[in-house]
Order: sequence, then C-alpha cells, then structure tokens
Amino acid sequence: MQHVHILGICGTFMGSLALLAKELGLRVTGQDQNVYPPMSTQLENAGIELIQGYIAADLPAADVYVVGNAISRGNEALEEILNKGLPYISGPQFLAEHVLPERWVIAVAGTHGKTTTASMVAWVLDDNGLIPGFLIGGVPQNFTVSARLGELPFFVVEADEYDTAFSDKRSKFVHYRPRTVILNNLEFDHADIFADLAAIQTQFHHLVRIIPNQGQIILPSGEDALEDVFAQGCWSEVLRFGENATVKVRLINADGSAFEIQKADEEAVQVNWALTGEHNVKNGVAAMLAAHHCGVTLADAARSLSQFVGVKRRMEKLGTVNGVTVYDDFAHHPTAIHTTLEGIRRQLGEEANIVALIEPRSNTMKMGVHSGRLMPSAKLASEAWWYQAPEAGWSLEDEAKDSPVPTQVFHSLDDIVAKAAQLPTNTHLVIMSNGGFGGVHQRILKALKEAEA
Repeated sequence: MQHVHILGICGTFMGSLALLAKELGLRVTGQDQNVYPPMSTQLENAGIELIQGYIAADLPAADVYVVGNAISRGNEALEEILNKGLPYISGPQFLAEHVLPERWVIAVAGTHGKTTTASMVAWVLDDNGLIPGFLIGGVPQNFTVSARLGELPFFVVEADEYDTAFSDKRSKFVHYRPRTVILNNLEFDHADIFADLAAIQTQFHHLVRIIPNQGQIILPSGEDALEDVFAQGCWSEVLRFGENATVKVRLINADGSAFEIQKADEEAVQVNWALTGEHNVKNGVAAMLAAHHCGVTLADAARSLSQFVGVKRRMEKLGTVNGVTVYDDFAHHPTAIHTTLEGIRRQLGEEANIVALIEPRSNTMKMGVHSGRLMPSAKLASEAWWYQAPEAGWSLEDEAKDSPVPTQVFHSLDDIVAKAAQLPTNTHLVIMSNGGFGGVHQRILKALKEAEA
C-alpha cells in the first residue's frame, strides 16, 4: 500500500484531499501546526494519524509527500524533504493525477460563495441519483464529510484561485480541467500573493482558456470584473442569470427564502428553502444551472435544492442559550461580512438585535488592505465587536472611530466571552472568522449557560 504523507493536512483543501487518498486505498498520515475542528475531527474519524508541528525528526518515511500551499520555504519538514531529495507533489496536482482522470469536473470559482455553491451542486446531483464525487472546503450538512470519490463521471470541486504550492505559483484551479464552471463573482483578495485585481483576472483567464468549447461557464449578470476576463477571449458557452439575463431570477420572498428561476421558454420553477440572502439565491441558481448542464431537469434541481440544509460554519446556528442565539460564519472579506449580515437582517427584521463579532484573520485583512471597508461592512448589525489580532499591522481602534454602528474593539478573548455572557435575551450573535477564533464560540455558549444558571 502506497504511503502518502501530507504537509498542512488540516487545511480545508488538504484535509479533504486526505480523505480522498484514504478512500483510494492509500495509507495517509499528515502534519500541521494548527489542528482544530471540524477538519481535525473528520481526519481522526477516518483513521488518519496527525502529527502536531513540523519538526524534521517527526517526518515519517513515505512514498510521496503532498505539500500544501500554506507550507513555505524554511518550514523544517519541507527543508528535510528537499535536502534528502524525497518525492513531493502539490495537492492540486495529486488530485488531478489520482482522482480527476475520466471525470466530468464541475468547478466552482469566485471570491465568495465557493463552498456553499459547490455543496449545493454536489447535493442536487446526489439527490438525483448521480452520486458525484466532491472535494469541498467545508462540511456540507447534507453529507457527513467534505470529500468523497463518488461514482463516475461527475466530480464537484471548490476551485480556489490561491496559489498551488511553494513550487507552483499558478492558481489551484488550472489543474482541474473542468467541463462545467461556475464563476460566482470576482473581487480583489489574497493581497499576500496578488498585486491587484488584474493579476487575479489573469489567473481566471487561465481557467477560461482550458474549458472545452462544449463546456459551459455559469455566472450572475452584471459581474464586470468577470466580463473583463471574457473580453480577453472565451471559447465556451457562457450562461448568465439575473433579472435581465438569459435565465430569469425573481425573488418571491424579500429575504430570499423563496425564489423563482426560468430558463428561456421553459416553465418557471420555484425553490422554497431554509437559506436566506440574495447571495445565497445567486449561489443556488448557479448550482441548479450547473446540475442542469449535467442532465438534471430544473424542476428536479429545484426540488432537491429546497432540501438543502447548509454548510458548517456558513451561518451555522450553534444554539440558543439564555435567550442568545449564536451563529458561526466563515466571512473573510468585507463583502462576505456585509452579505452575511444582510441575509440575517432580512430574515429577522429591522428591530432584531444583531451583534456581529468579527475576527479580521485572513492574510489580506491582516495587511490592512480592506481596512477602510471593514467598519461599513457591519452597518446592518445593531452593534459590532472586532477582535484585534496581535499580529495585525494596523489599528482597528482608528477605523472604529468612523463606524456606522456602535463598535467595540477587543484585544482579549476572555474579555469577549465576559461581554457576551451579559448579552440581553433575544440577541443574535453572529461570529465571523475564517479560522478557529481560539474556540470562542464554545466558550461563549458555556459562559451563557453558566449565566443562565
């Protein structure tokens, strides 16, 4: 049995890849510096041995080493691999060579909504008996894992524009050779590796260049940054949806909990589901159209999507304790913060007390690239709490002076927990971070329970 050892195994992509490698019958082990649920739980449940840290002496003998894109030169384990001339490969290349041959790949790309949309596509295909494989950067609640091999031919992959590995600076998605592509949107992000929006658009055009002319690209109308990409050349069918597009979309309920979609002269179909927000409607429509390209009728896609539950850490309701409802969301960008709060505000109404607790954790956030947009992004909350990470090179206090809502900046998780324990009843606390946030979610729920007693 071939032994695969993965560096950076607890990342959302690499952890999912580890599950696929295990399902292929390979022996899988891995190392990571940061180990936290839900990924660590998934891996341990799959019987994958995890090694904490990157000490060279802990590097096991393996047939091949899969190196995640979070691993940089200077990492002790990576330097050991290079010095000894051991065989290594990037995660996307491993996926392309070992999983994707003979597959009809459905790739979901864009700045926002990739995880949710990919989860929707996988669920619609699965609910219609097609049993797709998938690799998703989160855990869809309609499934129990973030990745599986499934059956031929369909495979759904969350297609990230971040770079592939220390040795390959192309975007991950160029390795996947998709036939069906969803492009949700495109904004400037990942300032640690991209100089500007044009640099990201170049990578997106690399993706467009490899889609077959019998393939299909699906996107919302009015996405100017994506239209600029197509202006560089496009050889595949492009299907746009929206109010005035080829595929018409109409909100039935203002909060997005019910909507209608109509393609050309076909009969309109309706979705009634548990999700809210215009961004989720766009995600859902794109997922339905992708499934339709794979042979699912729009009526069947609508029926399946109406049963879609959601994704862990995407406005996941963790519980209500002492009258306070706590949510966990992965928002990592001002636009994502805004759309998350817009969705819950429309759902709960103007009078609801919504507190946003936000950790600006992404590399782009830490660099301060979006600093001027952060405070306005929380304007639909009743009040905003911000956590100032010690490694951030700029001051949230300076930004908070111009906040459109009452705002407090915290430097201690203990202080956040103490403040949350005093929240009044009928409060909705939305916690937003793309990391573990020091386990603050469960600490707050525990503190609320103790306050209730």
